[in-house]
This record gives sequence, structure tokens and C-alpha cells, in this order.
Amino acid sequence: MNTLLHICCGPCATATVTHWTARGTQVVGFFHNPNVHPLLEFRRRLTGARDLAALLGLDLVEDLAYDPAAWFADAGSWGDERCRRCIGGRLERTAREAASLGLDSFTTSLAISPWQDHDAIREGGLAAAERHDVEFLYADLRPLYRDSRRLAREAGLYCQRYCGCVLSEWERYRDSGPRTSP
Repeated sequence: MNTLLHICCGPCATATVTHWTARGTQVVGFFHNPNVHPLLEFRRRLTGARDLAALLGLDLVEDLAYDPAAWFADAGSWGDERCRRCIGGRLERTAREAASLGLDSFTTSLAISPWQDHDAIREGGLAAAERHDVEFLYADLRPLYRDSRRLAREAGLYCQRYCGCVLSEWERYRDSGPRTSP
């Protein structure tokens, strides 16, 4: 079986690639992240995906489109449904790319994150699979999360501290409570 792996970032892809290749799956990477803001962060994550691909000898397909206005219009304005909409959009694009490349299936490195909505991943992946006639491979890879971070540090990959959209970065600071000076 050959699969297109949606790569949100190099660190999350480390143990994800290992998981699928250990099961005999031929993996092709796919960097598609219109949600990542600002542009410098997008470039850092792209570099991380490229570095990992080079390290593993992984073919990497890159969607270099960067249009924050389009992302905000599509997903960013959806309030509490923003993440579900964003995940679904990225999986839709991945399924379409997998079908156009003639691959059997697709999956995502988002499945390794304990902070992602796994119901949204499963639902979005299955819906996209049906629309594009490719199989969606889902596995709850959260138990591998610490391994992914260790592997990323060992490889010297850039490790980010937020999902990617500027709204998630803002929420990270907003939800940490008030800051006081010592």
C-alpha cells in the first residue's frame, strides 16, 4: 500500500512516518498547511518537513500556496468550529492530491498530537476519502507523541509551540492566565 502523509510539521511526522512504514506502507510526504501564520512560521515548518524528508529519504510533495486571507475566509471565521473546518480542509486537499498521484490512501501527522480534535480528523478524513475514492488511514498515534518530540530534538528539527494559526497562538497565551511582574 502507498499513502500520502499530510505533514503538519517535521516533529509530528517523525514517529508518524515510522509508524506507517513499520506496517509496510510506502509513505510519500505532503506539506499543505494554509492555516500556518505568520509567513515566517510557515517557512520554518516547511523547512522542518524538508529536513525530515531529507533525513528519511522521503519523497515530499509541497503545496507552497500561502494566502492567509483565504484561510481566514474559509476556516478562521468559524468560531468554535474553526479547527474542525481547518482539519477537514487540509484532509480534503490531501485526499485530492493522493487521488491525483494514483496513491491508494492518505493519512495525517495530526493524529499524533494530543491537542488535535481526533473526532474531526476521523470524520474529515473519511468524508474526503469517500469524495476522492481513496482510503483514509487513521490510527490514534497520541501514545507516540513523546517519541516524536525526542526524535525531532535528536534530528535538530524546529519544534513549534502552537497549532499554526495565529488564533491558536493567541489562545495559548490568553488561556495561560494573567502575567504579573516579579
